[in-house]
Amino acid sequence: MSSDKDSGEEKMQTRGDIREELRPISGAPGLAYHDSSAVDPNVSLAIGFRTLSIQVSEHQHPGKPQEDVVNFFEQLTYHNVSVEKLCSMFATTADRGLDNVVVARNIQRDGKNTIAKKKPKYLWKMITYLFGGFCSILWVAVIIFFICWRPLGNPHPQPTNLALAILIIIVILCQASFSAFQDWSTSRIMNSILDLIPSECIVIREGKTSRIQAVDLAVGDLVLLSVGNKVPADIRLIETSDDVRFDRAVLTGESEEVEGSIDSQDESFLEAPNVALMGTHVTNGHAKGVVVLTGGKTVMGRISKLTNKTKVKPTLIQQEIWRFVRIIIGCTVLLALSILIIWLAWLHHGHSGFMTVPQMLSDVMGCVVAFIPEGVPIAVTLTLTLIARRMKNISVLPKSLATVETLGCVTVICSDKTGTLTQNKMSVMSAGFVDQTYTAQEFRENLATDSAGEESAIRLFHRAAVLCNGATFDSATADLPLENREINGDATDGAILRFVESVGDAPAVRASKPEIYQIPFNSRNKWMLTMHNSSPFQDAEKKSASLIFVKGAPDVLVPSCTSYYSAVTNDIQPFDSVARSKLIATQEKWSRGGQRVILLCMREYIPYHTAGTNDFSTEISKKGLEELTVVGILGLMDPPRPESALTVKDCRRAGVRFFMVTGDFGLTAAAIARQIGIITTHAEPDSLADVVKQIHDMPGDRLPSCRDPANRIQKSLVLEGKDLVLFTEDHWKIATRYEEIVFARTTPEQKLGIVNAFQKRDNVVAVTGDGVNDAPALKAADIGVAVVTGSDVAMEAADLVLMGNFDSIVGGIRLGRLVFQNLQKVIAYLLPAGSWSEVWPVLVNAYLGVPLPLSSFLMIIICCFTDLAPCLSLIMEKEEFDLLTLPPRNHKKDHLINLKIYTQAYLFIGMIEMVCAHAMFFFYFWRYARIPIGDLFLAFEKYNDPNGFDHHTAADLVNFNNTGQCVYFVTLVIMQWGNLLSVRNKRLSIFQADPIRKQRRNIWPFFGAILALIIAIFVTEVHGLQTLFLTAPVPVEFWFIPLPLALAVLIMDEIRKLLVRTYPKGFLARIAW
Repeated sequence: MSSDKDSGEEKMQTRGDIREELRPISGAPGLAYHDSSAVDPNVSLAIGFRTLSIQVSEHQHPGKPQEDVVNFFEQLTYHNVSVEKLCSMFATTADRGLDNVVVARNIQRDGKNTIAKKKPKYLWKMITYLFGGFCSILWVAVIIFFICWRPLGNPHPQPTNLALAILIIIVILCQASFSAFQDWSTSRIMNSILDLIPSECIVIREGKTSRIQAVDLAVGDLVLLSVGNKVPADIRLIETSDDVRFDRAVLTGESEEVEGSIDSQDESFLEAPNVALMGTHVTNGHAKGVVVLTGGKTVMGRISKLTNKTKVKPTLIQQEIWRFVRIIIGCTVLLALSILIIWLAWLHHGHSGFMTVPQMLSDVMGCVVAFIPEGVPIAVTLTLTLIARRMKNISVLPKSLATVETLGCVTVICSDKTGTLTQNKMSVMSAGFVDQTYTAQEFRENLATDSAGEESAIRLFHRAAVLCNGATFDSATADLPLENREINGDATDGAILRFVESVGDAPAVRASKPEIYQIPFNSRNKWMLTMHNSSPFQDAEKKSASLIFVKGAPDVLVPSCTSYYSAVTNDIQPFDSVARSKLIATQEKWSRGGQRVILLCMREYIPYHTAGTNDFSTEISKKGLEELTVVGILGLMDPPRPESALTVKDCRRAGVRFFMVTGDFGLTAAAIARQIGIITTHAEPDSLADVVKQIHDMPGDRLPSCRDPANRIQKSLVLEGKDLVLFTEDHWKIATRYEEIVFARTTPEQKLGIVNAFQKRDNVVAVTGDGVNDAPALKAADIGVAVVTGSDVAMEAADLVLMGNFDSIVGGIRLGRLVFQNLQKVIAYLLPAGSWSEVWPVLVNAYLGVPLPLSSFLMIIICCFTDLAPCLSLIMEKEEFDLLTLPPRNHKKDHLINLKIYTQAYLFIGMIEMVCAHAMFFFYFWRYARIPIGDLFLAFEKYNDPNGFDHHTAADLVNFNNTGQCVYFVTLVIMQWGNLLSVRNKRLSIFQADPIRKQRRNIWPFFGAILALIIAIFVTEVHGLQTLFLTAPVPVEFWFIPLPLALAVLIMDEIRKLLVRTYPKGFLARIAW
């Protein structure tokens, strides 16, 4: 009961909030409203109620007068008025649309058809930038250093503590600035690419049909909607096909489609079936409507402000970075606690003069500063920013940066054929009849020379192809040559339209047979139907015979055919088994050549019901496909994209299985699949029967994962939608193991089932497509990839949009793997000096009583300056080897930072650098102070004795320690040069992949090393810094001695790599990163 009560209170609050947003414009005539809220159209609208019928008048805000609150939705009446009155209200007509003068006036009054973007929450972002990640624990260090300065430092506060606190604040601000820059830079790049995505609609203005940008729509515009379109504004429908459907999931969250119609009995504007709401999608059919609301005045514009609280799911890269941050912070806290505990348990009593409270806190914070690689967030930010720029260069638009990295994990790509693997530039290659076939050119010649009259087979064919067509030429390009005209409609209808216009007088045919009804093609039925009057003067109300033409897939329509029109005898013949065999033989022949085969049929029919009624639509849908006469067949070719074959080949090389999932005929799909390399076997592909046979031979125990190529069936398989209907779990267990698969004649639901089946069997699935029928699969896939030339619905559902050629997806896979590899190299470079070699001086000081070998200031300089400059050069690294030869990354097991990298960074390179840096520190003391190493260990408070130590005054000892710390610092800086050159390659020798030759050229490490040296000189030689941060000049020889040590780091790692390459199955190879 409590949960129900809470839910009810939430709904009351939501409804009240909506009501508060909707206010009438004072003094405005009619239903004019404004909305001052800023909204983000890119955010999915997660509304908490199941429908859009929001009874906002039920509840009032306390203290707000009832007359001030207007139920906006209940006052809208556009859905209830007649079409004539609606057109009168907006000064438009149902056939001509608006005049251009009225369009300009309406846009000036109402503004552009856009929804204002939500203003970013800058305060929350700043809090995230300043206190997220490592910054949270660095703020603790800031507070402690301030406390050590005052009051704990009184009466003689140390300015060094104050300077360190300020320096760490500067580091935090730098990290926050880089994070803010990354957000700004990434969003700028994404927005620049988003601007390239066309958002267009088709309107009728002054009687001319044209395509315009959706932002230029005006109230009163006459808009044509077809399957795949996103509705560009709130539109009252005035004409619809019988099967028009809308997907309102973006508003309601429900997947069930809404049927559209002309009439409405609903009281609510939002529930009316004759209203198409902005942002929803046309999933079936077509419609015409009048724009009634635009921009911020639309339903989406008014309610989207309430839905901008959707939490963003962390990306895979973010999860990996947070995992790394948690591990480092956890280790840092443990080390800091260990120093605090040993001070409380031992040093505070046994060596009270060695470490005072401020010194202890300073050591604890030094441990924090030492172990945290402060440069990592900056390096990661810059790496991701660079990748965003590279994505733009290869024309890839990810909706988040993680989508590119996710591509590196993909094991299966399910690709649509038409428009994705092919160019979606259909052209008619063949035309014919049951008993006669022609090439396209032969058909033109025969039609031009035909003398048999209007009832000849070839003229009837031309008439059927002209009339049963849903495409039209854009009026703006009507004066251009035929091949250059823009077409409104799908590629198949467009190809047939160009063909019939080129072979005969198509406009005269249309004028002689006016259309009275149409059922558009859709991916479920796979046919299109048009109904026409026998003459242009026929009265539609009379019960006279009308002509019905049907066009669609042969295997769908042939069962309904009872006769055919013969090209030999020019009359109707029975469609017997012989004729059926001839037709099927022609279909198979053309399909094997990669042609899409379309069957044209017709019949005469006298409808019982009146045209325009729902009963009429139901009658024609049922009776229109009975007793059909075959008119002819068309063969259309959609050539593969030039880059498709290489793309498939590269994906295969990357360990990714590439499948075709299409609605086309099986033989056509298989032919195209062979052309582009999806099917590579010479033998006939397996079928359902072969799958069934293997089920009987399947072992009873669980089958091994098919991520391993050795566990797959190295054959090809072709399945059709009718086969998938029979599939059980056992069928899928076998089918998903095939190396090469073509799924043909599939419905959108079956495409979705295919994705789910592969995901269920430990596959990471990418789906590529461009049509509205691909949208369910695009949404369900681990990563949906749409082509920019595709439908709005597909791009809305996808996670990534290819703005250029299809082979951009290969570039995405490369980038996904490269960003992961380079981030590993960046972190492997930063950890040895910026973490491991910094924490040991603090531990040696606290546990062994040695003078502190490295100050907190120098630790920060290493992390944020001397290490950061060279590591950024690693971002520019090219592929160490062809990353497409790697198997897809298993994101459940292969982490960004793993035990192998920790071993390399800490126990190998880090240990070498730490030992050498300490050796240089002790060598300096022996050479210049003549204090042997044995005297420095367990010195504790003796070294800080005011009376001196080992024949040196206290002032001399402070100077020796300061200089020794700078020697340690310089040693690490220079030794990191060797690490920089070695970490560029995980396995290859520097002689195989040096930074000079063109293949792996990257000169930035040299500039980074020089910059690090300049910073080191600046820090140790500038007098002001020496006074403030207790640094000191380093003797000349200690600038040169580390050079062979840096070379030793490089040589040691070269030896490791050599052993790994020589013994690929040895112990070193197994633990190598």
